[in-house]
Amino acid sequence: MIKKLFPKELDFFGMFEKAALNVNKGATSLVEMMENLAVSAEAKAKEIHDAEQEGDMLTHEVMRRLNKTFITPLDREDIHALISRLDDVIDLIWASADRAVLFKITDPQPEAVELAKTLHETTEIITKAINCLKDKKYSYIQEYCIEINRLENRGDRIFREALVKLFDNIKDPILVIKWKEVYEHLEDASDTCEDVANILEGIVLKHA
Repeated sequence: MIKKLFPKELDFFGMFEKAALNVNKGATSLVEMMENLAVSAEAKAKEIHDAEQEGDMLTHEVMRRLNKTFITPLDREDIHALISRLDDVIDLIWASADRAVLFKITDPQPEAVELAKTLHETTEIITKAINCLKDKKYSYIQEYCIEINRLENRGDRIFREALVKLFDNIKDPILVIKWKEVYEHLEDASDTCEDVANILEGIVLKHA
């Protein structure tokens, strides 16, 4: 019976890797969307929505396996937290894209592009960190987590600058409200990436 359970242990790492790649895919589409809102917003939003749906499916599959597997390679609460936070990141990426389409925003803002690019870079580092879990390359994971925290700080700075510019330069109060909501979702996505890093650091502390 125990032998039958071991292959399922390996599946968790594969599912984490798929989830991280899916988040990165959504972040890639988000950058392309923010760079060219007038032309590609709806098409890119559709790509991001597809990634969000894929994220939900991966999360449900991990939860299903978690409920059926007696022996797990990581603590059950860590598996639950990690896949949930990855799903939260793609949900927030989708939320920012959805608002941009819903509000019919067509004028790209440099700060929105920079926030999206920083978020994309963060998801690439998350993917690298998660790829190290299976082989227990914990020193690499720690280094990646430091980089994720650095990028989150950069995102915070861009977000503050974006708000200042928004209130100083845009006279239409409705457009200010629209962009502020988009920016807030991007900032929340960045914060949630840091949550992912904190979970990974916790796993390292338990197992290193």
